Amino acid sequence: MTDTKVWGIHTKDDNLFFNENVIAIGWHDMGDISVIQNDRELLKQKYPSVYPNKKPGAAPTDCGQIFRFINEAKIGDYVVFPSKIDRKINIGQIIGDATYNSNTDVYPRRRKVKWLKRGLARTSFSQGALYEIGSAMTFFSVKNYSDEFISALSGTNILNDTEDESEEISLQADSIIETTRDYVLKQLSTNLKGYPLEDLVADLLGAMGYKVTQSSKGGDRGIDIIIYKDELPPRIVVQVKSFDRDVPERDVQALKGAMNNNDYGLFVTLSDYSENAKKYLNGHTEIRGIDGRELVDLLLQYYDKLSDKYRTIIPLKRVYIPDVKE
Repeated sequence: MTDTKVWGIHTKDDNLFFNENVIAIGWHDMGDISVIQNDRELLKQKYPSVYPNKKPGAAPTDCGQIFRFINEAKIGDYVVFPSKIDRKINIGQIIGDATYNSNTDVYPRRRKVKWLKRGLARTSFSQGALYEIGSAMTFFSVKNYSDEFISALSGTNILNDTEDESEEISLQADSIIETTRDYVLKQLSTNLKGYPLEDLVADLLGAMGYKVTQSSKGGDRGIDIIIYKDELPPRIVVQVKSFDRDVPERDVQALKGAMNNNDYGLFVTLSDYSENAKKYLNGHTEIRGIDGRELVDLLLQYYDKLSDKYRTIIPLKRVYIPDVKE
């Protein structure tokens, strides 16, 4: 029993798993790999020729899943399958070696299973267990909460709810938020360098309720955008920089030099500010500096009011995540 492992698997074809009593994975274009399937390195060597457009990091991840499915998962091991159709948890036991079905274009690598429990409610398991089987991978090892799924087979669920679960939920929520921030910043850096970033910032400021006027491309004495909160002063002059390096003090000083006596300044960058630039901003409270992280937070806050153009470049959908308070 100590050698018995628990695996997790995802699929888009629930009916295949249940109607044919199998678990299955794809990567159909890899073809019949029976000659090399026991050698992880040979699988990784073959992968780029089959999927030339995949990112370099995809080969070890995908080939690792194929290798585990064929070689590391053993007859007698358990498999947990969270169904997408009804959001139920299903647990089976592997009863056959891996086979390759060349007649299908979807899930050609299969293993026979005996379904021991079907339709278990997700509320029967701890939040940590549900997070573990929510892995982004297709086939993966269940380690931390394997005992919960094994105990469910006898109907005596062992919930691993502890005082630390709120902390774990909070960490998961924070991870989702950080992943979203990283994604937005990457989209900006990739698709909106230079003048296009100025246009986005102008659109964002409009969404925030400012009256916006853009300078001609190339700037007016270092001013890219002029905004007012209403028809009356003060005027706020905006400089936008999209380079990756930290903004030096001299660039912030240049914005100050372009300001009239009663102006306020706003400096926006995708990156960060040098230590000297931060000191300069701290000493000149009439200028506000917004770095890449703050810019992303503002974009997320006013996302629904952005133009369709930018919601297409940065496609996001609203979701709710746990807000666990200490």
